[in-house]
Amino acid sequence: MSSLNLDDFTDLIERPDAAVRRAAEARRERQIVPPGSLGRLDELGEWLAAAQGAVPVRAIEQPRVVLFAADHGVAELGVSARPAGSASTLVREILDGGRPVSVLARRLGVPVRVVDMALDCDPGTLPEDVVRHRVRRGSGRIDIEDALTAEEAAAAFEAGVAVADEEADSGTDLVVLGDVSVGGTTVAGVLVAALCGTDASVVTGRGGLAIDDLAWMRKCAAIRDALRRARPVLGDQLALLGAVGGADFAAITGFLLQSAVRKVPVVLDGVVTAACALVAQRVAFRAPDWWLAAHDSGEPGQAKALDRMALEPLLGHGVTVGEGAGGLLALPLVQSAAALAAELPERPEEKAAEETSEEEKPTEPEADGPTATDDGE
Repeated sequence: MSSLNLDDFTDLIERPDAAVRRAAEARRERQIVPPGSLGRLDELGEWLAAAQGAVPVRAIEQPRVVLFAADHGVAELGVSARPAGSASTLVREILDGGRPVSVLARRLGVPVRVVDMALDCDPGTLPEDVVRHRVRRGSGRIDIEDALTAEEAAAAFEAGVAVADEEADSGTDLVVLGDVSVGGTTVAGVLVAALCGTDASVVTGRGGLAIDDLAWMRKCAAIRDALRRARPVLGDQLALLGAVGGADFAAITGFLLQSAVRKVPVVLDGVVTAACALVAQRVAFRAPDWWLAAHDSGEPGQAKALDRMALEPLLGHGVTVGEGAGGLLALPLVQSAAALAAELPERPEEKAAEETSEEEKPTEPEADGPTATDDGE
C-alpha cells in the first residue's frame, strides 16, 4: 500500500500573496484608466500579481497546455458518441496537429504536452514521452467495479504530482489544463454529484460530441449506479478516485494540488478538470485560489462544480470539444490583463505626488559615537 498522505497538502498550500494583491490594487488606482473600466481584466491582473508575488505583474512568457489522456470502461455502456477505447485516436490527431487545441496552440505559440495515464492502446504506438507515466490500459466500469486499485490510484496521483514538478522546474509560468478521454464526462458527473450531494440528472450533460436522448438516459443511469458506489468512500478522496474516477482523474487532482504547492497558476478547461478541482478542494481548501475557470462549456456538472468553488468562467462561448481548446481561448485574455496591469502609465499627478512624498521623507539622524570606520579613540 502507498504511504501517500493527502492531508500534507493542507499545510503545504498557501494562498496567493495578499499584501502583493493590495499593492497591485493600489497601483491600479493610480493608473490613467479609471479602476473598473477594464472589467474583469483588473481582477485578473491583480490575481496574477498575487500569484507571482510581483508588482508590477510579470508577462506570461512560458505558458503550457497539459492534457491527461485515458479511456474509461463506462464508455462500453454507450454513454459517449465516440466508440469506447478510442481516445488514442484523438491523442494521435493532437500530436499530428489536426485537433482544435493543436491549431490554437500553434496560433498562440504555446507547446502542448499529452500525458497518457490509461489509454486503451498498445503503448508502443505512441511516443515514449507521452506514455512514460501510464498506470494501466483503460479503467474499470465504474457502475459495477472500481476504476483503479488502491495502488493504481496512488500511482496515478503521484504521476500528476511529478508532472506538476516537471513543469514548475522547467519554468512554466501558467498551465492550461485539460483532458483527452472517452467516457470522461460521465466519470466527472459522478464525482460532481457525489461531492455536491445532487442527483444524477442534475449533472448529466451531452458530452463533448453531443449524444442523443437515448444515450443521455444511459449516461444518467450509469452515473446513478456509480453514485451508489461513490457514497461510501466520500470521506477518502484517493479511494473515491479509485472507485469512481480513473487514472487521468487521479493524475489531474495530484497535478492541481502540486501546482498550488509550487505556486503555478492553472487555467481549468472543462467539466473533467472542474470535477478534479472539486476533489482537490476537499483535500486542500486554499488550492482553488490558484485556479481560473476558462469558460462555460454548457455541461451542467461543470457549472455545479465551479459554483461550489466560487470560480466564475472567463468566457461563455459554449465550446464543448474539450482537450484544452476552451482553456487556450482564455489565455490571451489573461495575457492581456497582465500587459495592461504592468504597462499602463500612472496619472501624472499621482506620479508627482509619489515623487514628492519620497523627497519629503526625513533622513536618518547621524548616530552619536564612533562609526564603523573610527578607531574608537
